[in-house]
Parts: sequence; structure tokens; C-alpha cells
Amino acid sequence: MNYEIDFLAVGEKKSGDAICIRWGNLEGTREEQKVVVIDAGYAATGAKIVEHLEKFYHTKTIDLLISTHPDADHVGGLETVLENAEVREFWIHQPWEHNDNLAQEFRDGRITDASIARRMQENLQKAYDAVKLARKKEIEIKEPFQGMTWDNANLVIVGPIHSYYETLIPEFARMPERVAAESSSGFIKQGFEAFVEKAKKIITIIAEWASDEGIDDKDTTSAQNNSSVILKLELDGHTLLFTGDAGITALEKAIDFVDTTSLKFIQVPHHGSKRNIGPSILNKLIGNILPEGETRDIAAFVSCAPGSDKHPSQAVINAFTRRGVKVIATEGLDKCYFNGKLSRQGWTSVTPRPFVSDYNIEE
Repeated sequence: MNYEIDFLAVGEKKSGDAICIRWGNLEGTREEQKVVVIDAGYAATGAKIVEHLEKFYHTKTIDLLISTHPDADHVGGLETVLENAEVREFWIHQPWEHNDNLAQEFRDGRITDASIARRMQENLQKAYDAVKLARKKEIEIKEPFQGMTWDNANLVIVGPIHSYYETLIPEFARMPERVAAESSSGFIKQGFEAFVEKAKKIITIIAEWASDEGIDDKDTTSAQNNSSVILKLELDGHTLLFTGDAGITALEKAIDFVDTTSLKFIQVPHHGSKRNIGPSILNKLIGNILPEGETRDIAAFVSCAPGSDKHPSQAVINAFTRRGVKVIATEGLDKCYFNGKLSRQGWTSVTPRPFVSDYNIEE
């Protein structure tokens, strides 16, 4: 079965995600194909998605639209896509619906489950507005949790687990202070971060092939990132893994549902942030570090803005490369991974990001 996976360029200085996928008989009729869109970048990205579908997939119909999580760089263009394309099904988490007994998680006794739901709707306005629009257009909406399948299980949601997702909600951005937290913790954290910001300096990293530098097995990404939908496609004997902004904990909970022996493609989580992967999870997903010069038939795509000063981390590129994986970064250009024939005027082969043995970072 042939397929095309397009990572569209999102953002100039800040990274984001917008992924278009098509599989089936790509030389046949539209009815012989499936079209899926994962995330919609910033507000301006929505129109680009619709244009890409028309130009290269010859359709304005999206069989399945998936929102991985409600960060602005993933949901900004959802409304434009919903307004200007025919979306048959929409999978998106609705955290404001998971508010039963949630008020007891917070210090302020005046908070109720209903007020928490309203706060989440306001905090996650773009996602909430997209859901409202989809309902108005009578599009079928589902919340994607581990075990859900689509297209005869060619597409499978491997994370998050429903129960794990609900433990993350109280830690979402701009939520009230938790019961377990000290009242001054926010001030202390803010003061510490300000101190760190002032103390940052440029240091040179010397990387050796035999061991990972700059990443570890501690999960330091946000709860919202760890709530990301993780999904796999199994097409033509190939496993294709899409990770959103998931961190180590979320990936660990999903990995038992991924056939890593047939892995051909993986999305580098969170635009290549060093906070989202570690040596152990990479060894489980991909395999151990190979002797220098050896490769695996696996591609890793990372969506990152050309002007980003932190995405992707060279430590992350090095970690994938040590394990024989070709790392392809968007960096302002649309990039495509495909199985079968691809004929697009002006499109050329890409060069993977290289292993770098010495580089500077800001710390």
C-alpha cells in the first residue's frame, strides 16, 4: 500500500506541527484513498493545509482530522481547516469535559468542578472553539485514547491512556494552585527561573559517538505535552509512529502497543526538544547505539522553524543518528516521506541532519 506523509513548514521563529497523510491506491480514485491531517499549526497554517490537500492530494475532503493536544502551535489553524475543508471525523481531547471531582485537587475552596471546566475552556480557547465549530457543522467528534482504531486498524491510538490523561489535567497551563503545592512555590520557581535566565551562557559540547550527551531519562516536559495523542499507522508492513509533543512518560506507556521491529518512520517529539526523549526510551523504540557508519532503515522527521534557537536540539539529532536513523528537519520547507512513487515538480531529495561532534548551546 502506497502512502505519503507531508510535514508542512510551520512558523518562522517558533515551531509548530501540521501533518498531512494519504494512503491507499494513490493513482486511483479518491474513494480508494484515505486522507488524515494531524494538527494544524498556527492560525496561518490552516489555509496552507487546505491548499496542500488541493494541490497534491487533489481533494478538499479530510477523512479524519486529529488534534494531538491543545497547545497554540498545534491548534491555531483548526478552525480554518474545519471551515474550508470537508472534515468527516474529528478526534480531539476535551479536557473541560473531564471535570468530575477535579475541584478537590486545588487549594482554593471556592473552586468548583463547573468553574474548572469554564477555566479550561478559556485557557484552551482555540481547541474549545474548534469543537464548537465542528458541532455546528455536525461533524462526528471523538476523544482519542489508547486502543481506538480507524480504517480497519490501519490507524491505532497508542496513547494516552484515558486514566493517565485525567491525572495530567490539573497540571495543565494556567490551572489553579494544587493542594499539595506550597503557596510560595510559584514565586520561588519564578525567581529561580529569572536567576537562571540571567545566568545563561554559551558552552561548547564535545560529543562522542559511543554515548549520548545532553539528554537523560528524566521527564521534564509539561503535562499538556504528555497529554499528546500518540498514534501509529501500519501500512504495507511498515509501522509509522506520530508522537505530537509527548514526553518520556507518555512514550513509555505507549511503547508496548508499537511493533518496533517494523518501525520505518517516527516523528521526533516536540520539535526535537531534549526534554522529551532519553537514551532508554530511544533504545526501546529504535534500538541501541550502532557502530559508527552503520544505519537502520528508519527516518525521523522533526517539524521546526528555521529561526528557532532551541529546536531541534543537536543532542537529539545526535541521539537518533547514533542509532542509525536519518533525521529530516523541516526548517522552513515542506518535507515528504513516501512509499511508492512520488512525482512533484520542484521537489528534490533531502539531506539528513548530520551528527555533530562539537557544538555550542546556551545554558
